[in-house]
Amino acid sequence: MFYMYVLKGHMQRKLYIGSTSDLRKRLDEHARKQSPYTNKADDWKLVYYEAYRNREDARERERMLKSFGSAYGHLKKRIERSIGD
Repeated sequence: MFYMYVLKGHMQRKLYIGSTSDLRKRLDEHARKQSPYTNKADDWKLVYYEAYRNREDARERERMLKSFGSAYGHLKKRIERSIGD
């Protein structure tokens, strides 16, 4: 399986969006501050993920959310209780 996932930092207003084939390992890397994009914030929490059978489907969904404000806004609205905004 391949995953597109969304993290929220404790004091961050923006969400972090990524994709991976090993979600548990990737979350552990974020927690240990091994990612240059998330190492400045504390307490990253997984707030949402989608599972795909194909790597390119997960990567395409990640790119879509990062590139198109309307897709990002729609997702934020859909998970607003999970992210606490």
